[in-house]
Amino acid sequence: MVYILLIAGFICLVKGADFFVSGSSAIAKHFNIPSFVIGLTIVAFGTSLPEAAVSVTAALKGANGIAVGNVLGSNMFNLLVVLGASSLIKSCPVSKSVLKFEYPLSIAAAAVIAIMCIGTGSNALLLSRYDGIILLAIFVFFIFWTVKSVLKSRLELPDCDDSDETDESPMSPIKGAVLAVVGAAGIIIGGDIVVDSATKIASDFGLDQTLIGLTIVAMGTSLPELVTSVVAALKGETDIAVGNVIGSNLFNLLFVLGISVTIHPIKATMFSIYDCIILIAVSLIILIPLAKKKELTRMWGILLLVLYASYLAYIIMRTM
Repeated sequence: MVYILLIAGFICLVKGADFFVSGSSAIAKHFNIPSFVIGLTIVAFGTSLPEAAVSVTAALKGANGIAVGNVLGSNMFNLLVVLGASSLIKSCPVSKSVLKFEYPLSIAAAAVIAIMCIGTGSNALLLSRYDGIILLAIFVFFIFWTVKSVLKSRLELPDCDDSDETDESPMSPIKGAVLAVVGAAGIIIGGDIVVDSATKIASDFGLDQTLIGLTIVAMGTSLPELVTSVVAALKGETDIAVGNVIGSNLFNLLFVLGISVTIHPIKATMFSIYDCIILIAVSLIILIPLAKKKELTRMWGILLLVLYASYLAYIIMRTM
């Protein structure tokens, strides 16, 4: 039965992502909002809801030690697997504005969390409520800046021309909103089913719980990002694919971890610091092609997937 639920969860994820990308893209075009902005905000928030649900629930129960591993593991999956898979399908360009603000902010957020984890004295290896408030404050700044950018872009860009050479009539914003809501519901429900099913299967095989949290749970909660970005790449909406990853990582680091720590302080480990450093290193590696060519090519997509396989091997070895 658990295997049937797993398959049903994947189907729900795929169709939900398809609806969500179509609806969000229609809304963006109607209101003359750049696709990457939609990816950074609406799509990113929708696909980050599974991480938020897992971490916040753990925090409410006072058992949120998995929150840091879930967030960092999910972000590694997003950068290496989601971007890698999307780049294999179609080269993914990145706008200059993302390289100037959102991407550096995601690297800085990981560095801030690493410093918070190190701490000093009695606060060493502890993420306190004060740290959580700081992360949430940075998140509010990120949202404010994004909204400001949207308003500025709407003033600078010309109105969207709906008379493209296509046989399909443009989707109305109401239909787009309905599709986005239905898609978001499918993503959330599908993500929950996949995570629960995969975790039970892993437990039945006697796998280590820490390993499950760092791999199965992190991958499971990141499946919405993977499916959404891949579907977006297949549809040619590469701005949404890249924006979804960067936006989701910012949501995970600032909002998900911030609200979890604010609810209940988290006892960090040295492994958490190591993972933060690895996340920063991977982000800087990806910055190389982005800074030079403003895009991720298929060759870089292969490299990212190889790097994730190496990261998985490292996690497995350190938990054995």
